[in-house]
Amino acid sequence: MKASKDWKERIADDEETRFRAHAETLLGIARARDQGSSKKRALHTKGNIGLRARFTVLGDLPEEARVGLFREPGSYDAWVRYSNGSPSIQSDRKGDIRGIAVKVLGVTGTQIIPELAASTTQDFLLIRTPSTPVRNTDEFLALVRAAQSPALLLPRLIGAVGFGRAFAILKQGLKGLGAPIPSLASAHYYSALPIRFGEYAVRYALKPQAESPPGARTGAKTPPDLGAELRERLAKGAVSYDFQVQFFQDEARTPIEDASRDWDSPYVTLGRLDLAAPGEDHEQVVARVESLRFDPWHGLTEFRPLGDMMRARKVAYLVSAEERKGASEPTAMD
Repeated sequence: MKASKDWKERIADDEETRFRAHAETLLGIARARDQGSSKKRALHTKGNIGLRARFTVLGDLPEEARVGLFREPGSYDAWVRYSNGSPSIQSDRKGDIRGIAVKVLGVTGTQIIPELAASTTQDFLLIRTPSTPVRNTDEFLALVRAAQSPALLLPRLIGAVGFGRAFAILKQGLKGLGAPIPSLASAHYYSALPIRFGEYAVRYALKPQAESPPGARTGAKTPPDLGAELRERLAKGAVSYDFQVQFFQDEARTPIEDASRDWDSPYVTLGRLDLAAPGEDHEQVVARVESLRFDPWHGLTEFRPLGDMMRARKVAYLVSAEERKGASEPTAMD
């Protein structure tokens, strides 16, 4: 199946105003939650674990994949943060969105954000589902607002998006939230949203090299502490993922603006992520990772995020980072 360059974004005239309002809404929720305590991320508040890693670009990639970081084979240091998506810190056994953020270091090229021109990082952010329950940012904010009062979630969501969409969003959302995760080591992660890839467009994913790696917990239940389970796993052996992409084909099979649709396009493996086992400085590593800003807009112009949800994240992540006073972009594994 040949990749297509005929992707397009649909940008509404009022996007900037709406996205800023949405970002302020998320900031208000975070402030109400923190109530004078130390500032936390608006979403993906709880970090399960922070780790060092190596990100390796493979050789003999297809021509359309030889872009930016993937132009030539190579190996890079990286920081990795696993997290739960909820704005509240809660037990890992409670249903939640699970995420992984990867910051690759030593990447040369022109950065998307002019203020980060001197930066040499490339961020990849992923969740456990290949799509989201919502089509766009307006639906996402409607869901977040409604969820602030669980007893009124359904009527509030119906009032915001209509009866049919409300039930579709909740059905898809509950399916993702309810899926157990016996081990972070065996979970599959997806960008769920597209980015530019040179002249092409892709969604990307991290596929565990072993679906049920030796030493990982088995069974249907999520352990109470996913980070501790992964540390236990890393003490017994390596944990690695294949970095894969799906290329845009056409709007019917691979829509740019509809985040609720899975993409019907084959995966192509471009690289590998190898986690480093925690050492004696593990607590310092966790603290360093928690201080970092992970943002899909931190990266090369060749990999500019695409679509309504990604464009909104540019505003929301900036507002959140300014509130938290997140650390500047790292230049090495300091």
